[in-house]
Amino acid sequence: MGSPRKSDKKAALDFAAWGFNITSSVGIIMVNKALMATHGFSFATTLTGLHLLTTTLMTIVFRWLGLSQPSHLPLPDLIKFVIFSNLSIVGMNVSLMWNSVGFYQIAKLCMIPASCLLEVVFDRVHYSRDTKLSIMVVLVGVAVCTVTDVSVNAKGMLAAVIAVWSTAFQQYYVHYLQRKYSLNSFNLLGHTAPAQAGSLLLVGPFVDYLLTGKRVDHFNFTSLSLR
Repeated sequence: MGSPRKSDKKAALDFAAWGFNITSSVGIIMVNKALMATHGFSFATTLTGLHLLTTTLMTIVFRWLGLSQPSHLPLPDLIKFVIFSNLSIVGMNVSLMWNSVGFYQIAKLCMIPASCLLEVVFDRVHYSRDTKLSIMVVLVGVAVCTVTDVSVNAKGMLAAVIAVWSTAFQQYYVHYLQRKYSLNSFNLLGHTAPAQAGSLLLVGPFVDYLLTGKRVDHFNFTSLSLR
């Protein structure tokens, strides 16, 4: 038998990438929720900074292995991206902390129409009738679930709205920067992860104190919560 065709290999790689993305995303969400709900670690901003510190270490490893090449990203664009991305990740973690996992996942679906709207406004993208109908189905489903989810509260809804729109802007800006400066995902992470980790770890404890009234340095860091 001959070797598999290139299209078959690409399909297998795409399937593996999607599978890993879904598994890791769901796993991170469940671990974060357990850390917040079970162990009482309600410091979502600081937690985000710790995540990005790990990402920064990984980008260093990628650069050392030659998977990430030197590139350039101007400071003004980096600052804009960090603002959008920090709001996105922190908003998502706060939304997860204040809402049920079900409503959190439902709110994430709103990023699809929000991202499409940004492309229509800024890039003059025209979507087909079928795509528009699909988006309408998503919005109707989100509306129904939002009304019937009794665990939704005002501050949770506000966190979800901020998370959705900041994430939509962040995703749009990712594509914009990659097109403008010819950056791949590893290059972009190499620029943004250190800046995000540093900024969130610096302001995170203060933001968390304003949100929860608790200090992260007073948390009882057990061996189980640190795993």
